[in-house]
Amino acid sequence: MRKIRKLLFLDDLRYPIDVYYYTKQDIFLRDDWKIVRNYHQFVSSILEAGIPEFISFDHDLADEDYLKSDSQELPEKTGYECAKWLIDYCMDHNAELPEFFSHSMNPVGKENIESLLNNYKKLTR
Repeated sequence: MRKIRKLLFLDDLRYPIDVYYYTKQDIFLRDDWKIVRNYHQFVSSILEAGIPEFISFDHDLADEDYLKSDSQELPEKTGYECAKWLIDYCMDHNAELPEFFSHSMNPVGKENIESLLNNYKKLTR
């Protein structure tokens, strides 16, 4: 049986303690976060360990995750893309969406992630 990680933190640069300083949410003081830095690590973490109890999302991820091919830009793999993948995974595996938060400093990206996940939550109640 796979071990379920309790806390998953998606951010290309920051650590949970950094987020505590501007949110003052005690959950970010915990030391049992699994930190993933990009879309691929996010997906791999869930495929390997299962859905965590709580996920904190950043929106804008490092440029290395913004794929380019023959001068044609492919869609960037942001935290929003991770949230979309998570919804698909939950639907495919008949799993409940975990608790979530978006700690992104990008207000539009933060709102997009939270709206997407909240709307899915409403549909599955």
